Amino acid sequence: MNRILNKIIKPVYAHCDLPCGVYDPVQALVEAKSVLEIMNKYPNLENEDKIRAVFIKEQRAELVKKHLWILWTDYFKPEHLEKYPDLHDIFWQATKQAGKTKKTFDSKEAEILIDMINKISEIFWQTKKV
Repeated sequence: MNRILNKIIKPVYAHCDLPCGVYDPVQALVEAKSVLEIMNKYPNLENEDKIRAVFIKEQRAELVKKHLWILWTDYFKPEHLEKYPDLHDIFWQATKQAGKTKKTFDSKEAEILIDMINKISEIFWQTKKV
């Protein structure tokens, strides 16, 4: 059985967990923009919709953290840290900021998060030399 699987499933060699092209900070950015939109719409929602908005906003903020963690732990490598020594701190601050957006409806907090993700995105694309 193992021989059959080895013939079917070929190993993929990449500097990260998967071949390049599967990681992209845009996933975190889309979720962060959703958090911002929910915050902006919240004051005008009916009460029953406000409950759902809180739930959805918290889900989206958690997804931001998940997408950032995946980039942080699976894509970025030691050579990136050499070039961008504050990379760990940038990610740590961004994931903390995502958590902060779960606690508030202050849209400025979501805007800060979006700015942080944009900074991560700039570094990401520089590492890909695009």
